[in-house]
Amino acid sequence: MQEDRQDPSHPNALDQAGTLMFLSGGGEVGAMMRAHDWSGSPLGHPRTWPQALRTVVGLMLNSKLPMFVAWGPELGFLYNDSYRDILGAKHPAALGGRFRDVWSEIWHDIGPLIERALRGEATYADRLYLVINRHGYDEPTWFTFSYSPVRDERGEIAGMYCACVEVTDQVLAEKYRNEENERLRGLFAQAPGIMAVLRGPEHVFELTNQSYMQLVGHRQVVGKSVREALPEIVGQGFFELLDRVYATGEPFVGHALPVRLQREPEGPLEERYIDFVYQPIRDENGQVNGIFVEGSDVTDRKLVEDELRAANRQKDQFLAMLAHELRNPLAPIMTAAQLLKLGRLDPKSVANASEIIVRQAEHMTDLVNDLLDVSRVTRGLVTLEREELDVNAIVSAAVEQVRPLIDMRRHALTLQLSGQPAHVTGDRTRLVQVISNILNNAAKYTAPGGRIVLTVTVEAGCVTVAVRDNGVGIAPEVLPYIFDLFTQAERTPDRSQGGLGIGLALVKSLVALHGGTVHAESRGLGQGSEFSISLPCVARPPAEAPDAGAGKADAVQDNGNLRVLVVDDNADAAQMLAALLEVQGHAVSV
Repeated sequence: MQEDRQDPSHPNALDQAGTLMFLSGGGEVGAMMRAHDWSGSPLGHPRTWPQALRTVVGLMLNSKLPMFVAWGPELGFLYNDSYRDILGAKHPAALGGRFRDVWSEIWHDIGPLIERALRGEATYADRLYLVINRHGYDEPTWFTFSYSPVRDERGEIAGMYCACVEVTDQVLAEKYRNEENERLRGLFAQAPGIMAVLRGPEHVFELTNQSYMQLVGHRQVVGKSVREALPEIVGQGFFELLDRVYATGEPFVGHALPVRLQREPEGPLEERYIDFVYQPIRDENGQVNGIFVEGSDVTDRKLVEDELRAANRQKDQFLAMLAHELRNPLAPIMTAAQLLKLGRLDPKSVANASEIIVRQAEHMTDLVNDLLDVSRVTRGLVTLEREELDVNAIVSAAVEQVRPLIDMRRHALTLQLSGQPAHVTGDRTRLVQVISNILNNAAKYTAPGGRIVLTVTVEAGCVTVAVRDNGVGIAPEVLPYIFDLFTQAERTPDRSQGGLGIGLALVKSLVALHGGTVHAESRGLGQGSEFSISLPCVARPPAEAPDAGAGKADAVQDNGNLRVLVVDDNADAAQMLAALLEVQGHAVSV
């Protein structure tokens, strides 16, 4: 080494300098090679290196690509400036050392590739995973490199040559991108809203998520155009919208639009409502090359909104009907009262006016009682006074209540009682109310001279009361809602009885409180109707009813009249009721 640094005037200095010209340049590593102590290296001094090695080292030192060469039986290790970063803390000790010692931790990975190169076979590795220790700790890395055999002057393989690139950063970045893409795909797939990506002018499905597949039904759509995947929506306008968005690049937003889909194979078309956006996707040149579909299935919300709107319309109709029904009896009452107030009527006219007032007031009372009943039932305030009852007797009491209306309209009423005890547990007053309500509807909705048949049957542990008539019937579109609150068939000019459309809703609620069901059937308008009430029956006969007069002796005076206490928050109502009771001979306190 000292010879390399001798005085230039030395006779061999020029020759030695020329011998080491292949080490000129090469940056820091080139300078280190020129100043290195080669006595411990298996390569020996550069003056002794064969021409083949000198050529390879000269090329390597002046390359910007990381390179190394391993030469000789012990594969002495030489490298260039660009390779220093790959070595890390192994530099500069690795210079001139044995290849196996330099990279001992990965020798089991690269050793087979080295052996192949030394046998004359060039090898190439792309993104080979290696765990190296170049900074004092194990570090995962990836390298792309080639091993090539190097031959000496005799043509024999004397070493190997490597050009390599560390691609750790690229691999980690790609791995992160892939993981991020998978995460995004997972979010896309699990998103609660419907999502799909369509490509090209034919709108070919590239991606769909679970919500989209639930909307269209489980069918294969990816890789197919929308027209091929969803043929049933031809003519519904969606294909035309997609074509327009693709052609113009302008997004489209739809709100609660109906779409009819065949969600089951060979199944019927099912109507769904969707909020959605068709958003154009553009390439790097700004040209539309796809459409992103995003939205929500809002069918349930739409149905609720429709129900609320319908309920609001029913409420408005009910209020108008209520005003009409209450005004109708008030007009004759007010007229009759004014006539009585004038005091110019003869006894017969006074009696007639009084009867009108009583009749119309009773009608108003029935309307208000129905309203109060519905209010109590809907608020859960109705308490049933349960006892064992024979439905045959309940039917008789109900018929007795409705008989005046039936006779007035000249209906033929046929009773077909069970012929055997039909015992149920329930509230007598409420059950009479239920059956009389059904009978009353049959009488009102059947033209004068019509037929009404009431039957009582006992079977399968149930007592069924059915009322069938040949009246106006029920329209098919009304039948599913006939028991809903405020639902009423169309009013006809000959219907003087009126009604608020709450009777059947009350019937349904009261029957449900008794653990029963109510059902309506009709073949359509003009075809009559049938209402049936089913109640669970009890096996044993009802207990003997107590004496109706028991316990009342204290309230009855010797002459058969009563002592009555009238309590009312309306003073006029209390005074008028007291006057009526006193006229009938009762002792009244207000």
